[in-house]
Amino acid sequence: MTEPLLRVEGLETAYGTSQVLFGLALEIRAGEVATLLGRNGMGKTTTLRSIMGLTPARAGAITFRGERIERRAADAIARAGIALVPEGRQIFPNLTVRENLVAFADNRCGARDPWTLERVYALFPRLAERADNLGNQLSGGEQQMLAIGRALMTNPHLLVLDEATEGLAPLIREEIWRCLAALRAAGQTILVVDKYVERLVRVADRHTIVERGRVAWQGSSAELDADRGLWHRYLGV
Repeated sequence: MTEPLLRVEGLETAYGTSQVLFGLALEIRAGEVATLLGRNGMGKTTTLRSIMGLTPARAGAITFRGERIERRAADAIARAGIALVPEGRQIFPNLTVRENLVAFADNRCGARDPWTLERVYALFPRLAERADNLGNQLSGGEQQMLAIGRALMTNPHLLVLDEATEGLAPLIREEIWRCLAALRAAGQTILVVDKYVERLVRVADRHTIVERGRVAWQGSSAELDADRGLWHRYLGV
């Protein structure tokens, strides 16, 4: 077995005196789609923020591509090849779709066939149609497509999505699931937070359920799909 692309061990993170994560651990191997699941307020976003260096870990280790990154600055972690699609999208409202996409374009993973404007437009034809529109002129679904496309334009080793389909209309959610399935088929490594477990078990390989800042369960899609008691116990489904 090869080493995991990302390994998190004994992660503890706090906001001031309020501790949120208690020894959390997870691993993601290259080419896998993994999820973080759990009810609101259980520590999923904090885990992502710690991985990205936005909320530094107080203890534990985060290893990415064989190197420890838990003490690195957020911009250095991004340049190392982790791209975040944040909750709320956070696109640039006064830039056009095209400008949003090219603003941080890079080939951070050294891909032979890197993501380009043309490839992003092929993945999300709606963005091609709105290429000259400003970010604040887009619908919520279009903004999410743009946020994913912007992250892909950095050609990351690891794509991280926080609340991938939150607040989107059903048809737009289906387009995001289609996108994730296509990325998985292309070998993109992905870590995703979302609440639609019935769709995640179709697109993801492995899952980590977080309960009050601790790992409550880890396993494969087949195992999670077979044990609906886990859904009711930890996910409120």
